[in-house]
Amino acid sequence: MYPTATLCRAQEAIHLDRASGAALENVRAVAAKAAKAWGIEAIAAEAREARGERVRLHRLAHPVVPRPSDYYFSENPDRGLAGA
Repeated sequence: MYPTATLCRAQEAIHLDRASGAALENVRAVAAKAAKAWGIEAIAAEAREARGERVRLHRLAHPVVPRPSDYYFSENPDRGLAGA
């Protein structure tokens, strides 16, 4: 399961806050790298969510209608499909 863009942005903010308030240089460096990684993941999550919304809207606009069970059945195979 992928994290949402909201979660990624929240984690990015937490790590940026940690980086700005840390007294030790190595803690600031690690928190800054973590914030950057969460920012990159947030961009990917936004793209996934946008793609999912486009797919959802497309599926609503173009529903799949199931064929009847005898659509491909033909009593005379020389004539082609029954539903065609």
